[in-house]
Amino acid sequence: MSPRRRPGPKFYSLRYNDANWIPAFAGMTKLDFLNRNFRHWSLIPAVALFVLLTLYPVANLFRMSVSTIAFSEGREVWTFTPLANLALLKADDVIGPAVINTLVFVVVAVALEIVLGLALAILVAGVARGKGLVRTVMILPILVPPVAIGSMWKLLYNYDFGIFNQALAALALPPVNWLGSTSLALWSVIAVDVWHWVPFVFLILFAAVEALPVEVLEAARVDGATRLQLVRRVMLPLLKPAIVVALVFRTILAFKVFDEVYLLTSGGPGTSTELVTLHLYKVFFEQNQLGYGALLSLALIAAIVAFLLVGARAMRAARA
Repeated sequence: MSPRRRPGPKFYSLRYNDANWIPAFAGMTKLDFLNRNFRHWSLIPAVALFVLLTLYPVANLFRMSVSTIAFSEGREVWTFTPLANLALLKADDVIGPAVINTLVFVVVAVALEIVLGLALAILVAGVARGKGLVRTVMILPILVPPVAIGSMWKLLYNYDFGIFNQALAALALPPVNWLGSTSLALWSVIAVDVWHWVPFVFLILFAAVEALPVEVLEAARVDGATRLQLVRRVMLPLLKPAIVVALVFRTILAFKVFDEVYLLTSGGPGTSTELVTLHLYKVFFEQNQLGYGALLSLALIAAIVAFLLVGARAMRAARA
């Protein structure tokens, strides 16, 4: 007598009925149903946390943006005034310079960081010995907290005893008011941001350079390509997706910069270094205009989302 075979796993087939495919759930136990849909049930805690920490604050921000919020007897008093905050936006003399300064800051800082990060990634990738040590030294600035960076660079920029003016004095040149001049303050802040975030771009692009196909590079060298031609005609096209990723990440972070600017200049002198994020802080916590601040926050979020959409399209184009 042949040994009795154990029944195999139960499969649930699809039945054809009236030109429609109807799943045959007959005989499926509750445990089978839970096992088949476990991946969906397991997402419920993450979705709930996302709704609690993201969607609800954004919805509350929309509510604040059409309201005037005052404090009376330790309580919030909300008044629905949808046009009042728009009137404040129209009468705000600071928002114009803040938007212009923010755009200049983002464009110049991110462009310099991409160029310098790419150049350093290519140079370090060509180092034969000590590459790990060089890479470790390169990433040190991004390990320093922004508060410490702002305090450190404020001392370096000091008019009386800062190292930059001491160097100028050693060359018999007059000192420069790096943070007190309306024409130099923004560029001084941009220089600090570039120093801080070039290592971040370097890490992304260095990994991409290290992953380039060696066969393609060797074939270009055999064909007689110079170093410059190798970079322009071979490496840059292959690095385009990584460059777009670094560009998107750095632009988003540059739009949100606050710590360094607040510690270095607090928006001065005048409005020469006033950025949108810094103006938001002043509207919320110094002027106590919560509704108007919420409207400015939504405008900043909309600008970042618009850039994300453009960046996603650029990433798809770079991969094509």
